[in-house]
Amino acid sequence: MATMAAPEDWTSLRYSRVAIWLHWIIAALIVTNLLLGFYHEDFSRPVRASMMFWHKSFGLTVLALTFARLAWRLSHRPPAFDPVMKKWEMSLASLIHRLFYLLLVLIPISGWLVASTGRSPVTSWFGLIDVPPLPLRGKEAHELMEEVHEILAKVMIGLLVLHVLGALKHHLQGHRHLIGRMAPWAYRGR
Repeated sequence: MATMAAPEDWTSLRYSRVAIWLHWIIAALIVTNLLLGFYHEDFSRPVRASMMFWHKSFGLTVLALTFARLAWRLSHRPPAFDPVMKKWEMSLASLIHRLFYLLLVLIPISGWLVASTGRSPVTSWFGLIDVPPLPLRGKEAHELMEEVHEILAKVMIGLLVLHVLGALKHHLQGHRHLIGRMAPWAYRGR
């Protein structure tokens, strides 16, 4: 049975500061966007319009930061899995991370397609840059892309739950250093 890495190995188990910052910024934007996306219908039209402005801007930001994170990941090898993890846990973690990357690209693009097929396809990134519509038009396409966007968002929620439950499982089993891989402020030693 594997045990926790020796103290001198802890730093080699952590992600880089850039990877950590990208992780948490993207995570915050995702949670914010899920809330904006699922609850904007509960508000008056002017508030709803404002919420969707932020939703679209945050979504485009997630897309750009995801490409930055992928570039960073390709040029900076992530730390190896800790030996305390079982083989099936490593496989599941790898699968979930791959699915995260896929959704971090597909969800913003599907949202961009929703905006592109809407009544007023011009959208902007925080009011600074106009974002051109993607080449897809029509009411049927709009309804399909809305459905796809919502389904992908629900899959993202499922992945987030699995990700958080996995981290909590290890933390509660006494492998507290695993959370410190991506959140070094949470880990202070044994």
